[in-house]
Amino acid sequence: MTQIYNFLLFDGFSNLCLANMVEPLRAANTLAGQQLYAWQVYSPDGAPVQSSSGLQVTPQGAIGGEAGDALVVMPSYGFLAHSVPDTLRALRRAASRHSRLAGLDTGSWLLADAGLLEGHRATIHWDELSRFEEAFPDIDVVQERFVIDRNRITCSGALAAYDLATALIFADHGPLLSMEVAHLLMNRGEPSSASPQMKSKDGLVNRVVTIMQRTLDDPLLIKDIARQLGCSQKKIEIRVQAELGITPQVLYRRLRLNLARKLAVETRQSVAEIADRCGYENSSAMTRAFRVQFGQTPTAYRNGKELSN
Repeated sequence: MTQIYNFLLFDGFSNLCLANMVEPLRAANTLAGQQLYAWQVYSPDGAPVQSSSGLQVTPQGAIGGEAGDALVVMPSYGFLAHSVPDTLRALRRAASRHSRLAGLDTGSWLLADAGLLEGHRATIHWDELSRFEEAFPDIDVVQERFVIDRNRITCSGALAAYDLATALIFADHGPLLSMEVAHLLMNRGEPSSASPQMKSKDGLVNRVVTIMQRTLDDPLLIKDIARQLGCSQKKIEIRVQAELGITPQVLYRRLRLNLARKLAVETRQSVAEIADRCGYENSSAMTRAFRVQFGQTPTAYRNGKELSN
């Protein structure tokens, strides 16, 4: 079932914050081959809003009768000017139509001022932590990158929004898809302590994945990966299965086929060339594996994407 995210933007919002939330959701859709997430953009009065860097966004309309799985409130600079009675009433009304409420950057302040964070743990942009804590004593204010407390979500800023998005994907669809999103978006650094979902929580699994990513064109045997890492093949099999719910062999094949899908869509390489790039002996072998994974051949997948553009 598709989850609906409604974004409420204000003048001065951070487009980096918006992108860091939306792009992982978009990537999850791409990797899953289905619409796991959908999103709409609203403003308080339906008028276009301008980000802090001057990017203008035309919303679907004014915040009103829409419903969804999450309402994401996104002011940034000048947030106090947006904390006015009309906006706070609109937030309270929207709370009954959404399963979850999220305040990103300084959006936590607006939710708090509307009385929607009482009794919850919450964070805010760290520059505002002290003032936030003083203004709202009924909130358990913490200095964390993001906080998910029951059906309330708060996030400290633009870079932390990426961590939050991958954490939500992890919670909704498991560690494997969350990890694939991180790889697709080229976030292969060590996860922060506040966001272990960006990669596997298991360091050995991370090292296995790193070796696999480096050898997609010439796959190794799992025993050879184990030899490089100084451990047994059995240990790798147990740890990958426990963390990702699949065998190392299936993980390796999935990574190779994800690359094949990317090349089919983004390049004009032949199926034979793609097969070689993804470590298959011939195009027939890759086509069979591709069909099993994605339900159609690489050529059909490419043609379908071209027709949809």
